[in-house]
Amino acid sequence: MAQLKITLVKSTIGRKADQIATVEALGLKKIRDVVLKNDTPQMRGMVNRVSHLVTVEEI
Repeated sequence: MAQLKITLVKSTIGRKADQIATVEALGLKKIRDVVLKNDTPQMRGMVNRVSHLVTVEEI
């Protein structure tokens, strides 16, 4: 199964509570944190919701 490399590139300070919760649910805490997640429709939806805060690479 393909994986997604998700990197937090912008701060969550001043963002809406649902966006902050989504970033935390992805496992990201600080800027430049990186996580590897399986490429599922649920992960794609979470990434799409905070696409302006993260970068995504397919591995």
